[in-house]
Amino acid sequence: DILFFGSIYIIVCNEDADMKIYIIRHGETDWNKVRRLQGRSDIPLNEEGRRLARITGEALSSVNFRCIYTSPLRRAKETAMLVKGDRQIDVIEDERLQEISFGIYEGHCCAKDNYEIPDPDFMNFFTQPDQYHPPEGAESIEELCARTTDFLQELVHTTQYGAEDAILLSTHGAALRGLLSSVEKTDIAHFWQGGVHKNCAVTILDVTDGIITLVEEGKIYYNA
Repeated sequence: DILFFGSIYIIVCNEDADMKIYIIRHGETDWNKVRRLQGRSDIPLNEEGRRLARITGEALSSVNFRCIYTSPLRRAKETAMLVKGDRQIDVIEDERLQEISFGIYEGHCCAKDNYEIPDPDFMNFFTQPDQYHPPEGAESIEELCARTTDFLQELVHTTQYGAEDAILLSTHGAALRGLLSSVEKTDIAHFWQGGVHKNCAVTILDVTDGIITLVEEGKIYYNA
């Protein structure tokens, strides 16, 4: 069930699942620096991205993570492993946490001073998401929201985690917003409400009596 309070949706689960869910956006990559569309392209972290992940891992060292779920893309997996540190816990890949696909435009730069995308309306993805039309071979925002919501619902319905458990999700900018869209967004037009999280920013969800609420969003543990 979904309850509506003002502009916030709160998911009510049928099971009494209690846990804390930490969601991290992956560390920086070379493509992030130049605003090149990554999507499903399997780009690794750069040295700055690894540094940010290590700092964030140290800041979260006292959190007793039960396990980590990660996108299968390298930048998210490496971030997950750096945050994990020496914890003896499972790291589980799930394709529903991977980034949105940009199809034929992956690898193109979308920076103002080096704009390479042939479609002049492509930037609706960031500015007017309800009017975004995916390029050839790409995924829609609606499809992204459906799969990330499916993942989150499955996680909070599971019976293997308890009230003392914390779970870490390592994912991507748009995928993270997709996860949050099932907690607080009203429609696709407000998909980017709150903006794109910085690399290695951490968001915390609380699940109590099956109700998911947003505790903290986009916290960074390094000097920006």
